[in-house]
Amino acid sequence: MAIKYQFNKTSLQQIEKQLKMRQRTLPIIKSKETALRLEVKKCKEEAAKLEKELEQQIQGYESMYALWGEFDASLVSLKDVEMDVKKIAGVRVPVLTNIQLDVKPFGLFSAPKWYFDGINLLQGLAKTAVEHEFVVAKLGLLDRARRKTTQKVNLFEKVQIPGFQEAIRKIKRFMEDEENLSKSSQKILKALQEKRKQNEEPETIDERKEDEV
Repeated sequence: MAIKYQFNKTSLQQIEKQLKMRQRTLPIIKSKETALRLEVKKCKEEAAKLEKELEQQIQGYESMYALWGEFDASLVSLKDVEMDVKKIAGVRVPVLTNIQLDVKPFGLFSAPKWYFDGINLLQGLAKTAVEHEFVVAKLGLLDRARRKTTQKVNLFEKVQIPGFQEAIRKIKRFMEDEENLSKSSQKILKALQEKRKQNEEPETIDERKEDEV
């Protein structure tokens, strides 16, 4: 990033202000990045756990595959999903609070005994699938925020702060050189004035002597 500045005191003060602001903000952003990394890790572990549970439930479903032809899958349906929004490390994410499933009534005596197992299995599948979707959505939001925070940390730490520090060094060096040059010019000018004054003084004395004669 090219930092625009001028070689004067006003520009120096502005850049010093920008540098201090970033130096104060950097530790806060780093803390946020650390918190987001931990949350992303936890979220990935939770997603992997739910995915494994889902696979096991699907295997249970496949083990009863021969019987599913007789089962009325419309008996179990997803009625409602209740959710809330929570802030994690400054990021708003959806949080699952409740899953409501609807089980239609069926003939308890006419239906096969394994119907209860089928209903329980479908309920478990539905709940795990919804939980998994929420965790994946939360993971996506947290990981996106983590990437953006990491980019900001790198921008401050590797680009902007060194860039401002370099600009401050250049401006100060220029101003010092300018000040030294000004002092040198003043010394030279003073020396010339003194020399001119010394050269003029004898002439003035000679002129006085001539006047006296």
